[in-house]
Parts: sequence; structure tokens; C-alpha cells
Amino acid sequence: MSTPANSASRAPRIVRTAAELSAAIAQALEAPAPGNHPATLGLVPTMGALHSGHESLVSTAREQNDVLVVSIFVNELQFNDRADFDRYPRTLEADVEILARAGADIVFAPEVSTVYPDGRPLVKLDSGALGEKFEGASRPGHFDGMLAVVAKLLHFCMPPATLGVPVAYRAYFGQKDAQQLVLINRMVADLNFPVEIRSVPIIRSAEGLALSSRNQFLSKEQAEAALVIHRALNLVKGRADRHEPLYLEDAAGLFEMEPLVELDYFELVDPRTLQELAFNCQDTPFTGEGLLLVAAKIGEVRLIDNMTLGY
Repeated sequence: MSTPANSASRAPRIVRTAAELSAAIAQALEAPAPGNHPATLGLVPTMGALHSGHESLVSTAREQNDVLVVSIFVNELQFNDRADFDRYPRTLEADVEILARAGADIVFAPEVSTVYPDGRPLVKLDSGALGEKFEGASRPGHFDGMLAVVAKLLHFCMPPATLGVPVAYRAYFGQKDAQQLVLINRMVADLNFPVEIRSVPIIRSAEGLALSSRNQFLSKEQAEAALVIHRALNLVKGRADRHEPLYLEDAAGLFEMEPLVELDYFELVDPRTLQELAFNCQDTPFTGEGLLLVAAKIGEVRLIDNMTLGY
């Protein structure tokens, strides 16, 4: 890809309104793409409280695009608990420092009135059956709220039609939120959004814990107990790699040895439809492809993780 328009040590431009964002994107895309190729525009939607996992996600998008926008917006519609929404970290200044290192060109940090000018939207996207299971069962309405804001952000950051030059538009999401990624891909396909969705692999700590903004709420003892999530995933992956029966029940049983961890679900599903692959969890050798999903609660913190099998 081309050399980033921004130096990695240079602060990105911060914009607050849709009009400012459109103008900033148009200005950044004015320079012709190298080699007479179509210009490329990348978007990384976030809720802020950025960590090294986000930085890796942004760096990947930076390498693949001429212009990179990162949005920071804490979306109340996807929170079931008002207290959880209120305590979600707002760290814009620190986030901008991370984004400067990662090479973002534009930071879109809108007010609620910009995203939802009339308050909560009266017309909503329905996540359907895909959004009612797993995380949707534990957090009713969460995925409807997520799709609402992602749809808006995808439109806000769309290349301006007045540019008059072809622009390839991509949006980037982390694989850690696997169910979210399935739903976004489905929304984009079903509603014909003119954007390509790209996923970026999970970033983990040296011990294996998937990086999350919620990890900061774990005590040292809780963080150590949470490592059972990665141990259980790796146990099943090892069996899948050897084409052995997966025996999910005894892998899930590892959680019973960690009293600080309360398991919600531990399931193998089709990576595209989220349909359970129960036949691969019993006494037959594992074949094909699968997505292993897990969610657990440690104190007041809910953690999710996943691992692909058979790839």
C-alpha cells in the first residue's frame, strides 16, 4: 500500500460533526492515489478506551489505505445497564496519542446530538435471530443498538460523491467480537452497503487473555483466573487440529475449577450462520470449520473470546 498520508508521530485531525468529517475526508482524498490506482479509504469504528489491540487494528488499516478515519463514540443504545454505560472509560486525549502512533489521519469524535439528532431513533435495525442468541440472549437489544450506530458511522464516513474519483471504501473490526462481525457482514450484504468489511485477528496478552477495554476492571487475582478461558479454547483447538472428538463438556468443565469465573456459554458454531455444530462436539472426529465461542463473568466484568477451528 502507499505510504501513509500522515506521519505516525503527527496528531490526527479531530472532527466533531458530519459536515466537518465529510470535508476532512474530501480534502485528504484530493491527492491522486499512487500508480493510478483507485484511492482507498479505511474506517475503524471504536468506543474509545483504546489499548494495544485497537492499536494493532488501526495499524493494519493504516497499512492498507491511503486515508484512515477512526471513530470514537460510546453508544448508549448497545448498553443494557446504565451503570455500565456511565462507567465506560472516556479517554479521548490518551486515545488520540495512540492513534497518532498508529497513523490515523482523522478522528471522528461526535457528540450524541450528531449521531442521534432526534434522540433515540424511532426506526431501528433488527438483528433478528442472529442477534438473539449468545451475547444477544444475555444482553437483549445489544446488537440492535450496535447495528444502528455502525450503520450510521458507515454512512458518515462514506467517500463524498462530489469527489469525482473512484474510492475503495473499507471498514475494519476485530475478530474478538465474532458475533458482532457476523451481524455486520450480514447487514452490509443484506442492505447493499457500498463498503468492504475486513476483520483483524484477536490480540492477546502474553498469557493469552484477549485484550479488552474491560480488562482494566479486573483485579490481579481475577485476571489470572480469567486465563481459564484461553486454556479451554486451546484444549479444544488442539483436539480439532488432531481431528479428534472435541468433547466440549470436559473443556467447559475447566471453569468449575476457577471459583472466580462464572461460565455463560461455551459453544461451537458455524462461522457464517452461528448455528450450533452439536454433531462435532460428541464422539466423532472433528472435520470442517467451526467457531468456538465463550463468554464468562468475573466479578462484575463480562468477557468474551473465540477461536476458529479447522482453518
